[in-house]
Amino acid sequence: MPRTENDTWDLASSVGATATMVAAARAVASKSEDAVIDDPFAEPLVRAVGVDFFTRLASGELTPADLDSGSAGGPSPVGMSRFADGMAARTRFFDDFFAEATATGIRQAVILASGLDARGYRLPWPADMVLFEVDQPEVIRFKTATLAGLSAHPSTELRTVAVDLRHDWPAALADTGFDATRPTAWIAEGLLGYLPPDTQDRLLDQIGELSPAGSRLAAEGIPAHSSTDQEEVRQRMQDSTERWRSHGFDLDFSELVFLGDRAEVVEYLRGRGWSTESALTNELLIRYGLAPLDDDNGFADIVYVTATR
Repeated sequence: MPRTENDTWDLASSVGATATMVAAARAVASKSEDAVIDDPFAEPLVRAVGVDFFTRLASGELTPADLDSGSAGGPSPVGMSRFADGMAARTRFFDDFFAEATATGIRQAVILASGLDARGYRLPWPADMVLFEVDQPEVIRFKTATLAGLSAHPSTELRTVAVDLRHDWPAALADTGFDATRPTAWIAEGLLGYLPPDTQDRLLDQIGELSPAGSRLAAEGIPAHSSTDQEEVRQRMQDSTERWRSHGFDLDFSELVFLGDRAEVVEYLRGRGWSTESALTNELLIRYGLAPLDDDNGFADIVYVTATR
């Protein structure tokens, strides 16, 4: 179903299902030889969501190789093995970002659209750290209850903020104890592509308004797409949808993202007082000892940005 202005979701539908998909990829990556991440909560969280396709993938019953061959025996556009590598590199990038931020003395952090992210439970944090997780109320309730049922305990002071990022999330964040006078480390992981271009700009502006000197931000920059590029991207997504449908999971990812013209994140942030560094997907893969993607793979164009005030 196409996106609507105030659509909502759980972790088995619409945008929420992409969080479960990424958690399944983290589970796959955590079990790989020479794994670059270790997320022991990924598989049990995916199991709790209850989407059979993702449960089988996270548990190893369905392997990436099962999805990596096309219906005619040729390469599949899904590329689940490479997708898992990409999610491993992405996860490690944001993990490292938090480690570097706290090493500078930052003691307040915010994860925007946290989904099934378990950094508040699996990462080592300084003793005086405060971490805020922001996401839709149903997502927050589900993850909190599931982790409690697993007898998991946060590894830092964790405060959840149940609010849609299209609404007044800065006010909800403040109500939960966020201090806008303190330097903060922010991450927007797997988020911007699911926001309309103007909403992306507004989100970055709101982060800036809440970020005094010394604050840091990490995000993915999604490239703008011409009308021709949009059709190619949507076709790749629909091809993947067809392959996944054959394994019992039916969700058209091409209906979830916002393609077309949008601000380039690096330049946008620089124009608003941030100092930035960036790396393409293949640079991250190589950094973490993983094979690079082909240049014509759409994920190769994603830019990973770190910014400092």
